[in-house]
Amino acid sequence: MNLSGQTLLISGIGGFIGLRTTELAIARGMKVRGIGRSPEKVKKAQQLGAEVIIGSITDPAIAHKACQGVDIVLHTAGVVQETGQIKHFREVNVGGTVNMAKAAKDAGVKTFVHLSSAMVYGFNYPDGVTEEGPLRGENNPFCQTKIEAEAALLQLDTSPGIIIIRPGDVYGPGSIPWIVRPIVMMQRNLFALINDGQGVINHLYIDNLIDAIFLAMEKEAYGEIFNITDGENTSWKEYFTNLAEIAGLPVPFSLSKDEAKLFLRVREQGQKLFRKKPDLLPETMDFLSRPYAYSITKAQKMLNFEAKIDREEGMQRTQEWLQITDIHKLI
Repeated sequence: MNLSGQTLLISGIGGFIGLRTTELAIARGMKVRGIGRSPEKVKKAQQLGAEVIIGSITDPAIAHKACQGVDIVLHTAGVVQETGQIKHFREVNVGGTVNMAKAAKDAGVKTFVHLSSAMVYGFNYPDGVTEEGPLRGENNPFCQTKIEAEAALLQLDTSPGIIIIRPGDVYGPGSIPWIVRPIVMMQRNLFALINDGQGVINHLYIDNLIDAIFLAMEKEAYGEIFNITDGENTSWKEYFTNLAEIAGLPVPFSLSKDEAKLFLRVREQGQKLFRKKPDLLPETMDFLSRPYAYSITKAQKMLNFEAKIDREEGMQRTQEWLQITDIHKLI
C-alpha cells in the first residue's frame, strides 16, 4: 500500500505517540484525523493540520463518526498506568479497542493497526521471547487488559485487516514514563536503580516505532503481531545513567527491589493520609526490573525493520528537547 494520500485515523492523537505519528504521517503526504479526550491536548495536532474529534473511544457514536471515509486506523488510545482498578482498564483497553474495530469495519476501513504492548509478556519471561509468548497477566491490570484486547481483536472478522504492534519501552521527547517522570524523580532524589540496574530495558525511540508502524501498513501485514524495540541490549543502569547525564544530574543510587517496594508502600500510605495522589507506586519497580530482551527477528525479516535512530542519537534529540521544555508542566 502506498501511504501517500491515505486518510489515517489516530485514536489518542493528543498523546506522545499519537502526536508524533501525526507529524510524520502528514510529512508523508497522509491526511490525518484523530480522536482525543482533551481539547487542550489536541491543539498541537490541529495546528499541524489534523482534523480532531473530541470524545471517548468507548463511545460508539464518536467511533462511528471518526471512522467515516478513513483508510487506516491506528489505535493508540488506552489506559497506561502501572496499576489501578481492573474494571476501568478493561472498559477502555478492551471495550474501547473492540468499539473502534467494529466502527472501522462498519465504515469499510481497510486496515486497523492496534498498538498493544510488550508488557503482554509480563515481568518474568524467557530471554528473547517471541510473539508466540508465553503471555502473562501477572495480576497487573495493564498487562492483563492488553492481552485481553489482542484476543478480542483476533476473534473479530478479517475485515478490516488487523495488525498488532507490541512496542517495548518507547522514549524520546515527550515520553512521560521513560524520560519525564524519571528525571523529575531524580531531581527529587527519589529515583533508584533496582538491583544496581541489572536486566534489560527494551528501549524504542519514538520515530523507530512509527517507522515500524508505517512498514506494517505498507506491507499490509494483516493477521500478524510484531515485537518492536531498538534491538539494543541496554541495561537499566546504562539507560538511566545516560538519562541522568543528559539532564545534568548525578547517577541514581541503587536499592534492592524489595527495599524499593517497601519504601514506596510507606510513601504511598503517607501521601494517601494527606489526600495526595501517589507520585510513584510500588508496582513501578516491577516495570523497572525486567530481565531480558524481546526478540524482534520477525519484524526484521517480515518488515525489513531496523532502528534508524540509535540510543546515542535518540538521547541527543531528547536532550535538545529538554533544554527548551519545562517538563514539570507535563506531569
